[in-house]
Amino acid sequence: MTHVLITKADGEQEAFDPRKLDASLQRAGANEEARQYIRKHIERELVDGMRTEDIYDHAFDYLRQEAAPAVAARYSIKRAIFALGPSGFPFEQFIAEVLKAHGWKTRTGVAMSGRCAPHEVDVLAEKNGKRVGIEAKFHNVAGGKTDIKDALYVKARYDDLAKAPEASGRVDEGWLVTNTRFTRNAIRYAQCSNLTLLGWDYPHNRGLLEMIESARVHPLTALTTLSDGEKRRLLDNKIVLCKDVQTGHLLAEYGVKPARISQVIEEAKYLCSPFASSSAQFTAKPRLVA
Repeated sequence: MTHVLITKADGEQEAFDPRKLDASLQRAGANEEARQYIRKHIERELVDGMRTEDIYDHAFDYLRQEAAPAVAARYSIKRAIFALGPSGFPFEQFIAEVLKAHGWKTRTGVAMSGRCAPHEVDVLAEKNGKRVGIEAKFHNVAGGKTDIKDALYVKARYDDLAKAPEASGRVDEGWLVTNTRFTRNAIRYAQCSNLTLLGWDYPHNRGLLEMIESARVHPLTALTTLSDGEKRRLLDNKIVLCKDVQTGHLLAEYGVKPARISQVIEEAKYLCSPFASSSAQFTAKPRLVA
């Protein structure tokens, strides 16, 4: 294969690496046959400057149409989190649920008074006697980065709350959580000031994606068997996780047609199942192979 530069969501360019594509497909549960098939198809389509979003679209479409929708749903987790918008409120709820799945007790939208000013904390999390105040920075599109201004703002807020006159209003730490990435300056400042950052893939091997996958707490918006309108109705009623729609009565209550309910439940159960149990089957179609 010739050397081809692709354009990432933030505008930077890098050489196309089929190993990265293969790793993302494998994480989603696609078997070897599916991964090889998709790699060959995408390599035929590659041109200099092609966007990573275009590569994702190719892979997602073939997983959804030619393999198994549930594998496509698992592959689409990052895009599904963008779909929690346009406001950041469902993202705050989602972060609270992710932390809850990891043993934290959480509340959202908590009013607290610091030493100098009042604050509304997006997510208040408590575990093993530690209380953490979390600022959830939501981005609607790929490529948006959380920068040093956000880190400075969060550090100042939670320093104020750490010195609150009442013990019930204090936090031990402040965290800045985002669904994308951080700028280098934001990371540098956070490391120097002891501010905890949690991003899509930061810290390495301990980022938001790893937390989602290890606890099987996928966003409702990952489901390919629900329409956008059905997802929005569920989100508006504070239902943000796939696992919350594994019973038919809830889906029926929010307008999903009875004939489709079993498909939604099957896909949701697949997403919530341990990764090792996934065994997506794929039958290649020769008309699409070079």
